[in-house]
Amino acid sequence: MKLEEKIKSDIAKNRERIKELGPGIITGGAGDDPAGIVTYTMVGITTGLSQLWLLLLSTPMMIAVQNMAASISIVTGKSLPEITKAYYSKTLTVFMVTILAIANILTIGADLYGVSTIFHIISGYKTIYFLIPITALIGYLVTFGRYKLVKKILITLTAFLGIYIINVFMAKPNLIEVFKNTFIPHINWDMAWIMAALGMLGTTISPYLLFWQASEEKEEKKSVTQAKEVNFDTIVGMIYSNLLAYCMIITGAVTLYGVHISNVDVQTLALTLKPAAGEYAFMFFSLGIIVSGFLAIPVLAGSTAYAIADTFGWREGMDEKVSDAKGFYIVFLASLLFGDLIGILPNLNAIDALYYSQVLDGILIPILIVILFFISNNEKIMGEYTAGKFNNIFALFAFLVTLILTLIMFYQLIK
Repeated sequence: MKLEEKIKSDIAKNRERIKELGPGIITGGAGDDPAGIVTYTMVGITTGLSQLWLLLLSTPMMIAVQNMAASISIVTGKSLPEITKAYYSKTLTVFMVTILAIANILTIGADLYGVSTIFHIISGYKTIYFLIPITALIGYLVTFGRYKLVKKILITLTAFLGIYIINVFMAKPNLIEVFKNTFIPHINWDMAWIMAALGMLGTTISPYLLFWQASEEKEEKKSVTQAKEVNFDTIVGMIYSNLLAYCMIITGAVTLYGVHISNVDVQTLALTLKPAAGEYAFMFFSLGIIVSGFLAIPVLAGSTAYAIADTFGWREGMDEKVSDAKGFYIVFLASLLFGDLIGILPNLNAIDALYYSQVLDGILIPILIVILFFISNNEKIMGEYTAGKFNNIFALFAFLVTLILTLIMFYQLIK
């Protein structure tokens, strides 16, 4: 009887844990935005399965860094800009948030264009016809929906991204090769391989994910007693995020490895998939782009709005009325509109936008990791909830990796 009661108790606890999934799982799903899907698929196309071990290595780094951001927010009740402003300087905070905002808007532009391009391929109508309706729908949802509704929609969209797991089974990869490349490190010093690794790891750890999760933990108003649930949420979210990326790389490798694709973007990749890999591959890729766009774009715009509002002390939050949090909603909508301009104005280009956003993210992410590390280990701020060995070790590892990647990227720019 005692064993039966224990089993029932464990089942009940697990159900409660699943119900508590929110910011972490949404953050993980949002990390696989349309630009990320293109990046991961291209990693498979250009390098085959040889970088799967790097993705496995990046998972504990993601968990550690996101855990630090979430824990800081729960313990202090503040977002990252509020913390840096209070304990470091407003100048540093403004610098970080400015880079974040520009990078996010550029990524929003690339993602909006990517989603609109899929609708263009399916319908035959021009891409520009879809930009404004998509923006308006996302803007309306966040501006006039309550936080709980927005959260449910984003979690549902995150679950739909599971189609990439189905897709990898349909691709029928060689499982022995998959496992070998997952667990046995292999480095190719060819520049194309290194640039693919840069793109993949740069896409995996993104600044906007840190700002978003910290702000959402604050929005959830969780107490320090719920820290374990938050850690579980973050771990599930990051593993899920990288599992999806893992499947994208495998699918790209199995279906199109070795195929040369110039001017890499959503359109060229989708049009290449259709004749080369079949209707199902095209369908899964297209549906994934649309779902991920509707998930990631509000997260990108939301992280920008939260960061700017908290930097300047404005009232913020998706449960606030528009009249009570004007600055927050203005920044949110402005982020979407500026993103639209990238797809509308003739001199702007979605591929260039994505490239420059990665450059800016490369500048910001090592700085952010250092700040998170010092705050997480500051007893005056965190009390008894300072970071553990796992988070510290892998956060430092993430700092070294992102710093090296950034230096390589700038070397490539100036040579």
